[in-house]
Amino acid sequence: MKILLTTIFAYPHTGGLSTHMSTLKSGLEAEGHQVGILSFNDVPRLKGILRAQGPAFFLNKFKKGKGFVWSQLQRKQLIHNLLKGLDESYDIINAQDIFAALASVGLGLPTALTSHGYMAYEAISKGALASGSKEDQLIRNMERHAYQHADRVITVDQRIKGYILEASGVEATAIKNFINVDDFKPDKTKKVLYKKELGLPKQSKILFVPRRLTKKNGVVFPALALPRILKEEPHTLLLYAGTGEDLPDIKRIIKQKGIEKNVVLLGAVPHYDMKKYYAVTDVVLIPSIHSEGVEEATSIAALEAMGSGAPVVASFVGGLKEIIENGKDGIHVEEQNPEALSQAVLNLLNHPAYANNLAEKARGKIEENHSHIAAAKRYADIYRG
Repeated sequence: MKILLTTIFAYPHTGGLSTHMSTLKSGLEAEGHQVGILSFNDVPRLKGILRAQGPAFFLNKFKKGKGFVWSQLQRKQLIHNLLKGLDESYDIINAQDIFAALASVGLGLPTALTSHGYMAYEAISKGALASGSKEDQLIRNMERHAYQHADRVITVDQRIKGYILEASGVEATAIKNFINVDDFKPDKTKKVLYKKELGLPKQSKILFVPRRLTKKNGVVFPALALPRILKEEPHTLLLYAGTGEDLPDIKRIIKQKGIEKNVVLLGAVPHYDMKKYYAVTDVVLIPSIHSEGVEEATSIAALEAMGSGAPVVASFVGGLKEIIENGKDGIHVEEQNPEALSQAVLNLLNHPAYANNLAEKARGKIEENHSHIAAAKRYADIYRG
């Protein structure tokens, strides 16, 4: 088959959606399919600024959410125009967001829509929309329209499947998130080498937060937990890999707690470099929280950490409850609880054999349940249908 993956967002970018697309493409191509990608990056840059980004910035000055809606609608139209002008033919389009799906519905090609979350709720959570506003209602209506008019809907966990059924009456197919198990695998033999390459002290304990810096990801809580950890493990370094609107809050906490020497803000890290950070990490933190009705999906960062042989401490929310079995292949903690987070980290640092056992069990689970090849076969079956 010839498959086109589409999104109104930039590709590649830092975040789970972009990673999902790359990994799905890799799996489908390994199965012999041809895969193309069409994204906002394919729109001429000046046109994108003039049509979508520039007006959205000014409209948001007048009313919260107005620019957000404008941007999504303009991006949809720009992707629609690109689809109409494609030089090559495809058997199916797999849209990765609701507006990309709306851009392709009606063009004569079957459209599958993969839903990675709850668009309206997530926009409210990050402050782009006002809850209950006309703009909020418009986005919800367009979500419903996209689900009802796509030929197939796929979700990355069971909760999103339930949300779509309730919101639109559409029965979606849940395929849990997945990773490239050949790229993300245990590589602890190079720990010393990678520490030197990344400029990290040889004797330091490394805590890693591979998260977009947004509210629902709970990224402020590792910084709040760190002072307690430093009392017992003073050579601990906390690394953040990601960007987002919560960066100022993290910087404020770091300064307030006086932990500047023990926190490294890496910014956006290229995806191919992430495996080096997992290899040097002693504990990976996935501290997600409930935020404006939004819960973490089947976190790709958590899956990559588990596949890489790094023990994971994660909040007991959303899709994280589906992929981690507490005390067997990872640790669950109560959300928004720095004390619980610090205690779980210290337990793993103080008991390395236990931490290694969790990591080994997690790798086995990833190989069995979250392989990109197995997921690609399931996607291909849906495309054929």
